Amino acid sequence: MKKVLVTGANGQLGNCIKEAAKEFSEIDFRFVDKNALNITNATQVATFFEHHSFDFCINTAAYTQVEKAESDPENAFLVNAEGVKNLAEACYKHHIILLHISTDYVFDGNKSTPYVETDKTNPINVYGASKLKGEEYIQETCKKYFIIRTSWLYSQFGHNFFKSILKLAKEKDTLTITTDQRGSPTNANDLANFLLTIITSETSSYGVYHFSNKGNATWFDFAEEIVSSSKDLKLVKIVKTDNYPTFAKRPKYSVLSIEKLQKTFHYNISEWRESLRNSINNI
Repeated sequence: MKKVLVTGANGQLGNCIKEAAKEFSEIDFRFVDKNALNITNATQVATFFEHHSFDFCINTAAYTQVEKAESDPENAFLVNAEGVKNLAEACYKHHIILLHISTDYVFDGNKSTPYVETDKTNPINVYGASKLKGEEYIQETCKKYFIIRTSWLYSQFGHNFFKSILKLAKEKDTLTITTDQRGSPTNANDLANFLLTIITSETSSYGVYHFSNKGNATWFDFAEEIVSSSKDLKLVKIVKTDNYPTFAKRPKYSVLSIEKLQKTFHYNISEWRESLRNSINNI
């Protein structure tokens, strides 16, 4: 039986992996949160891995507050870069395969066609820069790793755009949503299932991959679909705006190409609207 460590277990993706794990009885999971394993503490990480045996480590622990990172770069890099370095070194030492979650924000958004894994990275905010540094540490340290870049994650867990729209649509008659960015809304439950599929497939096709639901949208499109797919929210009016000021710069176009992943793993990924409707039905 494969032994799998999941860090950041109380976050959005960590909770989705807990749900997905129910269908993978052939895997022995160990879920840890920050209190059980603080990845930024190199000594604690080293000691933890000395005392526990794993075949895989899925790292979902991350500093994800894009806006706050601009005024708090030290902590963003501590978690997203130095913490990842600690995990990478422990995984390399103990011959553990590392699955790490990265982001579309490693790109600058200046393309108009989907980003492939070999495109030049050029983050335009602190969050993206910190995540890219984590990627670099893994590639410098490990031989057996999967870096999975994803985008616009949402689910029934944690704080995300999907849950915010569901909440605001019950409180307000009108929502103003930006059309200024285009990406691929991605159901974190779909990503969780893919990560566990990698483990059970026993593949050795290591490297960097992009995972998102098929298709793309603006935040306005995403909000409109959330509302129209929810039976009790259809009276809410959604208004477009192309000017939504934020402290952190965001890539205007961050659609990821999933062609490499689909070809390598022969994995079918749902279209984003279909996956969204499944989430709403489940809630």
